[in-house]
Amino acid sequence: MLDTAAATKIQNVLSTLNRALANEKIDDALELFTDDCYWRDLLSFTWNIKTVEGKPAIRDMLEQRLADVAPADWTVDAEEHAAHVDGITEGFFTFDTAAARGHGYIRLKDGLVWTLLTAMHELKGHEEPAGDARPMGARHGAALGEPTWAEEREAEQAELGVTTQPYVLIIGGGQGGIALGARLRQHGVPALIVEKNARPGDSWRKRYKSLCLHDPVWYDHLPYIKFPENWPVFSPKDKIGDWLEMYAKVMELNFWGATEAKQASYDETTQTWTVDVERGGARVTLQPRHLVLATGMSAKPNVPHFPGQDIFAGIQQHSSEHRGPDEMAGKKVAVVGSNNSAHDICAALAENGVDVTMIQRSSTHITKSDSLMKHALGPLYSEEAVARGITTEKADLINASIPYGLAPAFQKPAFDTIRREDADFYQALEDAGFMLDFGADDSGLFMKYLRRASGYYIDVGASQLIIDGRIKLESGSQVKELTDNSVVLEDGREIPADAVIYATGYGSMNGWAAELISQDVADKVGKVWGLGSDTPKDPGPWEGEQRNMWKPTQQDNLWFHGGNLAQSRHYSHYLALQLKARMAGLATPVYGLQETHHLS
Repeated sequence: MLDTAAATKIQNVLSTLNRALANEKIDDALELFTDDCYWRDLLSFTWNIKTVEGKPAIRDMLEQRLADVAPADWTVDAEEHAAHVDGITEGFFTFDTAAARGHGYIRLKDGLVWTLLTAMHELKGHEEPAGDARPMGARHGAALGEPTWAEEREAEQAELGVTTQPYVLIIGGGQGGIALGARLRQHGVPALIVEKNARPGDSWRKRYKSLCLHDPVWYDHLPYIKFPENWPVFSPKDKIGDWLEMYAKVMELNFWGATEAKQASYDETTQTWTVDVERGGARVTLQPRHLVLATGMSAKPNVPHFPGQDIFAGIQQHSSEHRGPDEMAGKKVAVVGSNNSAHDICAALAENGVDVTMIQRSSTHITKSDSLMKHALGPLYSEEAVARGITTEKADLINASIPYGLAPAFQKPAFDTIRREDADFYQALEDAGFMLDFGADDSGLFMKYLRRASGYYIDVGASQLIIDGRIKLESGSQVKELTDNSVVLEDGREIPADAVIYATGYGSMNGWAAELISQDVADKVGKVWGLGSDTPKDPGPWEGEQRNMWKPTQQDNLWFHGGNLAQSRHYSHYLALQLKARMAGLATPVYGLQETHHLS
């Protein structure tokens, strides 16, 4: 509901800011901001995904970019949310720049701008053909000799990558690659997706049997086509796999399955990549202008090395290789790890009568799924949110409007409530020996995910199995070695095992750059993912955005794309706009290109 008083207050600030920026009076603009202000920009001003924090940083950005951007028409969106809650006035607005139209979200504190989001929505003159501009499709009347849609589509699939080159090559055909492919298709950017698995969705189908989404359906829509109204809240992996395959087909994506990228190199002179792939047993050389590694956060397995692995007589496998409990019938199984995959695997084994022990080496954050939904996701992504008029797109913008520097403070109250309401649950887990945490600063699950992409489990039932003893637990010690039939911990405990499953996560995405291109390029780009929070597995300095994700990197024409379904949906929009702008020959001067602080 629009609070007219709040909308008027926001519009007064926006109008004053509009005049100051139009007249390039930066001092006047800065007077409208609090001292502890944040301006998060998604392309509109910076051609980057960049947060500037504090007035000096905003001044620098405006001094370098204001004249080119030429912002105008800052206007409250009268049809969208504006409200005054707990001393903060907030709401949506729209604006224009020389190159684009944008959407924004603003928060006022004491009448001044506290947080500001400016997000590019569409490029002027290069809008997606949607709504009134949708393509005509069928050509009515006489059309002798004209190819049909099916014939045109068949020709495109036969030619792209063979007689014509894609402008963008996407390596990885999971949800990230598919979402980006759909965006590029709508922008008219020739793109080819190569995927080592045979079919779209196989990256889900081939995981362990019990895998399902731990976050709810409202959070997981893909671009353009939302899940049906009767889609389950938590989707099983094979259902997601089938959805991705359907989606790739109806969105007319150029998808080469059973194709593995072998080697890539970049020519600085021609600004073109040369990428060798193996398809159908034959080598094919592709020459795209841009290369996107959409290999995801769960792509390159991290397998630990322990003494005795060479003498262990039983099965050893990474969680990515595990297919389910059937092959483990009658065995004693030790699962090394205590995050999402470890819990899922242990639960499925226990429920199928397998003797399974979880080895917890460090503390884990646990949040019950229904509690997460109620207190953390529900306000933006739920049936109730939809009923209040908060579409997925609006929810994404509100979520994006919270700068990462403030995100812990925004998250902590929800997880404080969860910790209090579920106190008995947490006590029972601790009584069972489980080591718990709520993140380095008690900010909960989402910050752990954003900082390190690990260290948590969304409970969909496994925790109760630990409490009940159906999943055995050994915690508080590291693995020392394996014998021929056991796992030995550093404190001397020995766990009999016929099989060891390493639920130990995945390495940095730039590991794929090292493998495919070179270690020099991987080092040039640096670590992928994390915020620089200086918390465990997220070393500083503070960067304020996800390292190297969805934005320009230190390597020209190399991009990284991935994350969960929600991130793949949301950020594919901005990555597609960057690639479209470059194909169209628009000037895209990047402000605040991320420096390299860590190699991996």
